[in-house]
Amino acid sequence: MDTTVQKHWRATQERVEKYISDTYFTDVNLRGRLYSANAPLRRLRWYKAVTPTTYDTAVAALEAAPDVEVSSVCIGPAWSTHWFRCEVCVPAEWVGKHVRFCWDSGCEAMIWFQGKAIQGLTGSADSHQMRTDFTLVKRAQGGETFVLYLEAAANGMFGAGHDGLINPPDPKKSYSVMRVEIAVFEEVVNELLLDLTVLFGMSKYLPSDSPRAYEALYAANDIINACNPFDKSTFERCLTISRKFFSEKNGDSQHTIHAIGHCHIDTAWLWPYSETVRKCARSWSTTLRLMEEYPEYKFACSQAQQFEWVKLKYPSIYEEIKAKVATGQFIPVGGTWVEMDGNIPSGESFVRQFLVGQRFFKEEFGAYCKEFWLPDTFGYSAQLPQIMSGAGIKYFLTQKLSWNLTNTFPHNTFFWEGIDGTRILTHFPPANTYSSNAGVEDVVKTVKQFLDKGRSRQSMLLFGHGDGGGGPTESMLQLLKRMANVDGLPKVVYSSPEAFYSSVENHDSSKLCTWKGELYLEMHRGTYTSQARLKRENRKIEILFHDMDFVAGINVALTKDLKMAAKRKAQLLDLWKLFLLNQFHDVLPGSSIDLVTKDALAYYSEVKSELSTLLSTKIALMLSMLSKGEKEKQLVAINTFSWPRQDVVHLPAHINEEITGVTCVQTLVDESVVALVSCGGMSVEAVQFCNPTHPVVVSEVADGFVLDNNIVRCFFTKDGCLKSVLHKQSNRDAIEPGMCGNQFVLYDDIPLYWDAWDVMEYHLETRKPVVKRCTSLTVVERGPLRASLKIVFDLSERSHLQQFIILDANCPYVKFETFVEWHESHKFLKVEFPLNVRAMEATYEIQFGHITRPTHSNTSWDQAKFEVCGLKWADLSDSAFGVALLDDCKYGYSTRDNVMSLSLLRSPKAPDKYADMGLQTFAYALFPHQGTPTAADASVIQESYNFNNPLRVVYSPGKIIEKQVLFEVSVRSVILETVKMCEDNKLGIVIRLYEAYGGSTLACIRTCLPVTSYQKCNLLEEPLEQPVPFTGAIELEFKPFQIINLLLNVS
Repeated sequence: MDTTVQKHWRATQERVEKYISDTYFTDVNLRGRLYSANAPLRRLRWYKAVTPTTYDTAVAALEAAPDVEVSSVCIGPAWSTHWFRCEVCVPAEWVGKHVRFCWDSGCEAMIWFQGKAIQGLTGSADSHQMRTDFTLVKRAQGGETFVLYLEAAANGMFGAGHDGLINPPDPKKSYSVMRVEIAVFEEVVNELLLDLTVLFGMSKYLPSDSPRAYEALYAANDIINACNPFDKSTFERCLTISRKFFSEKNGDSQHTIHAIGHCHIDTAWLWPYSETVRKCARSWSTTLRLMEEYPEYKFACSQAQQFEWVKLKYPSIYEEIKAKVATGQFIPVGGTWVEMDGNIPSGESFVRQFLVGQRFFKEEFGAYCKEFWLPDTFGYSAQLPQIMSGAGIKYFLTQKLSWNLTNTFPHNTFFWEGIDGTRILTHFPPANTYSSNAGVEDVVKTVKQFLDKGRSRQSMLLFGHGDGGGGPTESMLQLLKRMANVDGLPKVVYSSPEAFYSSVENHDSSKLCTWKGELYLEMHRGTYTSQARLKRENRKIEILFHDMDFVAGINVALTKDLKMAAKRKAQLLDLWKLFLLNQFHDVLPGSSIDLVTKDALAYYSEVKSELSTLLSTKIALMLSMLSKGEKEKQLVAINTFSWPRQDVVHLPAHINEEITGVTCVQTLVDESVVALVSCGGMSVEAVQFCNPTHPVVVSEVADGFVLDNNIVRCFFTKDGCLKSVLHKQSNRDAIEPGMCGNQFVLYDDIPLYWDAWDVMEYHLETRKPVVKRCTSLTVVERGPLRASLKIVFDLSERSHLQQFIILDANCPYVKFETFVEWHESHKFLKVEFPLNVRAMEATYEIQFGHITRPTHSNTSWDQAKFEVCGLKWADLSDSAFGVALLDDCKYGYSTRDNVMSLSLLRSPKAPDKYADMGLQTFAYALFPHQGTPTAADASVIQESYNFNNPLRVVYSPGKIIEKQVLFEVSVRSVILETVKMCEDNKLGIVIRLYEAYGGSTLACIRTCLPVTSYQKCNLLEEPLEQPVPFTGAIELEFKPFQIINLLLNVS
């Protein structure tokens, strides 16, 4: 009888799908036979540790604990820790069987065996990432007894969110043990399930007109016909069918996929830092077990901070990792301390991420990383290619731009060129994920979505559960093995990042395209503003580090004390590590839960406190080295920037008796004292009080108030509207006639899903100016050094703003010191300045430079940049006149036509329902100037530094010998950004300079320090040339936006 039947495509596909399903027909399908026998635990004990505790403490507690029934166990509340002692006995009749321990408590857990953390488990609450078994013995002898310890965390892979992924945690969340037993694992059944999974995937994801899709479906159907799940003798016949199919190989021209194991672990996100430590241990111990079984398997892992955590908390796991690094299976990548935000940190913070990270990898594993690994960050600064290159990085990987909402990024493999011209070979894995399930779908998608066909025929696939950890599974490895070289699919090879990039370099580099400038993510723009306190602390501490590095570096040169220098480096390294941790790409951007924000603010407080104390001590040491030795107290100005300054500064407390008779000071209403003080570039000198060329005055006119100094004249109406900022030298008004500057605006801020992350373009349609809400406008200070107004606004019924508008003598900008009591829900507060300037592009500061962005929406690419990131300033200029907006802790900007706005506060409710509520403090300034921001007379860049870091005036323990010009730079376009101790154990300092205006120039660097020789070095402080004797000056040639590092050797 002819049994051939015409097959219905969908019905046959669903037949295969149901046959391997873990949901449907498990009583008769093949999946239901994966475990053929089971046995209960002999004994179970439970210890509620609540907080994380050590293994030894838990074991001791469990020894004294009574036996419990599984039904009595409740693992909760959220974030608590629970330990279990599980005693099992393999039945005698299971001789020769593969026996697994099965545990499903819904939450995350770690198995401890013979005193070691051995493998992580993920409960069924995270069903798509479930891992609930552990191999006890592959060939049982029968009768063996095992004692396992389980450390269960009352959270899932994605935290403990209430009814949703990004919702705030549910503090009452708890879990139950749904399965705990030992079971016989049927290896042949598993083989067939994996074969059928690949065949089903090929039938589903290959093109519908592909002959190979039909062949795969028919082969799967034949296997089902041949298989009896209850008769093992039929399994060999089934395997024969699948082996024949998989033996049909690919041609030489097929696209090659480099498959690399990966486990993206957010250093903090929907869970606190402390839980990440355990996530690393769970995930990495699991991948180590897989490496024992699959020596060809390679796993890439980033973030030095996570390696250090495991080194300190799980030393046995760390030693195993080091062994696998040596064999090339466990591959450190990234080169940074954490996978940091790619927009907000300063240039020096970027450098330190690499410096601290790369040194860790070199010290621990013997080599620097070659690949910068940042797959999940919310945009990438145009200065990163130069910083990468200077830190020993050759390649870059991300996939985040696949999230763009408006435009599809045109490449997967290309060269990324920074603003200085540095090019980095870059790859975006075309499966558009860093956590592939390694199924047919992602393999097919990798080729289909590859945008550089014809230029290259190889790409990368990162496989393994991620975000909350987990990593690759054994099934993933088995699926890839089946797809390695089978007709109908691309070739799949286990590979490493270096092998992939080297292959591209050798075969494809001459054909690749180049993308110039920033990699702007058309999504998650709200992260420039969310969690304002974190961003404020980040900026303030970056400035503290700048000054601390400067003073510590000077002290090394003056004292030549190697022992003291080593101690100081160790102190600063610990503080830098803690600070850099908070720049992780879900912490600093403000997209984490409340617990993370509290931890981060506590870390910031610790760093700030220790830095401030240390800085005061080291300033005193520096001044004692520079003094004549006469024990006479003296006021000293310290300028840590490389240009001269003249600022109105606060003098130290209790100074009144020492300035008796000095006319050029002003006592403010709060009884503090300010003075106009001048100081040379990067110098230390006795304070010289200056008289302003034109005292600042405030005057009341019929319809408002005028603030006036020798540079600008500002007019405010009585309802708080800034009507005019006249720049006297150019006779140009910064504010468009008839318009109101310093205009506060509220927007509805309801994104599609990602609450703390996204601000959508349609929010611009909900603009609500805050008008007729000024409750008072009064004069506070009347000059001659400082004039100020105090303005009070009711932003809404719940939120209130108090602002001090300040104009100082000889200051080119008007400052707005702002205090907001913020109690809103899904509102966005901005401040607008309609400027009397027209330009097609606005300029924004980025790390070690600046870029321009459109002020129009001519194209979809222009339109998508309705909210952008800037650091300390943004500027709108024509050829003759411009206006800069300076900030002291804000990062979100927008310039549309002639209206420049600064984003101040958001009020998202997920994942932190308390985000930004309460008192917020920040400042900004409006700075009109002649020419463009880089014109000779503009000084926008220098003034933005000054605005963020007031001139420091302190007491010296003795008289300063004379004015000490520690460093001098001959041209204004070159910024001496950093002076620091060199990292290696030797007497020397490193200085970091960059060309800030965007042009080539020659610069001469001079110093009065006892420098004997100098040499250029990279960002890792490795010399690039032989030492050159120092003869009093260093001549340097700069290209546009080039960073140059010098190692100055001290005798």
